[in-house]
Amino acid sequence: MTKKSHPFTTILLQWFEENGRDLPWRKTRDPYAIWLSEIILQQTRIAQGTDYWLRFMHRWPTVEDLAAASEDEVMRMWQGLGYYSRARNLHAAAQQIATLGHFPDTIEEIKQLKGVGDYTAAAIGSIAFRLPAASVDGNFYRVLSRYFGIDTPINTTEGKKLFASLAEEYLPEDAPDLYNQAIMDFGAIQCTPLSPKCVICPLAETCVALRLGKTTEWPVKLNKLKVKERQLDLFYIRFNGQTTIHKRGSGDIWQGLWCVPEAEHLTDELKQNATLLRKGVKHVLTHRVLWSDFYLIDAKKQPLLPPDFIWIKTEEIESYGVPRLVELLLEAVATHP
Repeated sequence: MTKKSHPFTTILLQWFEENGRDLPWRKTRDPYAIWLSEIILQQTRIAQGTDYWLRFMHRWPTVEDLAAASEDEVMRMWQGLGYYSRARNLHAAAQQIATLGHFPDTIEEIKQLKGVGDYTAAAIGSIAFRLPAASVDGNFYRVLSRYFGIDTPINTTEGKKLFASLAEEYLPEDAPDLYNQAIMDFGAIQCTPLSPKCVICPLAETCVALRLGKTTEWPVKLNKLKVKERQLDLFYIRFNGQTTIHKRGSGDIWQGLWCVPEAEHLTDELKQNATLLRKGVKHVLTHRVLWSDFYLIDAKKQPLLPPDFIWIKTEEIESYGVPRLVELLLEAVATHP
């Protein structure tokens, strides 16, 4: 039996032909457009990611255009998507490709791009170049664990190897692009994390999880890392029609983005003259929860701040890439009487 003829693969491809999602990056073989979609859709819902993909493609239609942009321009365009290291890596990888002179067309070469791991390389390679590689993500883990009845934790070395091997075993070498997209859509539409549509599932008759009543138990995942909490109060300073911001450096959240002063940057006198705008604003990151109080300071003289702070006209802040929490602060300032 060949990979292509296995019922699991055949049924999935038939399902995808009838139910696959109509997404703009699926209408091209341009590796740049496909790579861009994969980077944007990491940790991002398709509904939100599609708008960003369209904006990026309109602003920078080729990888050379993106490589020629400044990092600040890219960060500004990325604003609102979060996980900003993706934007920095995207820009760096575009410059790698421009220097190379063409988009890399083997899995190993694609993996050399900044911010590209095994999954993303397989997705780009299979869709853009039809390379026989399975792009194993959460949808693969869920569909394969349920269908084949696998209780090995997906976030262990053993589990990752097992699922990667299984995914490759059933991959049709003549249609790796359709196979990867089929499982992606099947996991997003049919075999969903909660309330999978088992009653109308074309794989129902041979699904181990359904037969054993374990669809809610698989895939198995070991306990996650403990989420840390952090207090990060933000201060918006106005002085003579200007405000002050600085670019965050490496080794902390929001690297490369522009941010307003925090408590540690200000003198006690300045903080005493601050007006509280909002208290206890919650902002959730991957392994961290930020709690923030927002303050407004109308300064009578220009405050003394660390040397990396710059002063800009208040309306110019729209031209700088800022994290979502600062966006919320700006909204609070705008609505303050």
